[in-house]
Amino acid sequence: MTESPKTSPKMLALVTGALAAGAALVVGAIYGIGGFERNATAEAGCAQSTAAAGRITPLARGHVASLIPAASPLSVADLTFTGPDGQPMRLSDFRGRTVLLNLWATWCVPCRLEMPALDRLQGQLGSKDFQVVAVNLDTKDPDKPKRFLQDTKIEKLGWYADPSIGLFKTLQQRGRSRGMPTTMLVGPDGCEIGTMNGPAEWDHADAVRLITAAMTP
Repeated sequence: MTESPKTSPKMLALVTGALAAGAALVVGAIYGIGGFERNATAEAGCAQSTAAAGRITPLARGHVASLIPAASPLSVADLTFTGPDGQPMRLSDFRGRTVLLNLWATWCVPCRLEMPALDRLQGQLGSKDFQVVAVNLDTKDPDKPKRFLQDTKIEKLGWYADPSIGLFKTLQQRGRSRGMPTTMLVGPDGCEIGTMNGPAEWDHADAVRLITAAMTP
């Protein structure tokens, strides 16, 4: 199940009964089913992530079966959002690290449910070589998601935000984001390794095994 900031009757028709009561609080919901549109070849400078995508392909199963390894990785180093100090930053600021980029919002029920697992993953693997970058897309009341993180005892994740939801729209235009949560594994070269639309138990052994393989040449 994924939830999307973009409203359309077709999307809303796919909202499950479990989330119907909260439909008025979200802009829409869709299922992330099937593959993504792909370039004929990987973008220049993405050789490192292309190799990593090959390594994780046999590991995209179990709790991370919905993750789609990139056949032709996109460069996403230009993606922008604000950092913990409120200043603009780019994903390229993490160049040299493998990054798990996650788009979430408080109105997205699956997003909220997976935040503790993302926090535990950062606690387990976070280092100079790996970073979970969970970007909040709430468009109103910036204190609300911060209160949620505090109340949920999320302590390892840094605060990243994009209230303009431009980050989501950019990934949507590139054929990678079909709803929320959207999570993309990004290589040290700033290129896509694989993308998942929908939630996951990111600290499960299946996910840790896949991420570790991506980081290990």
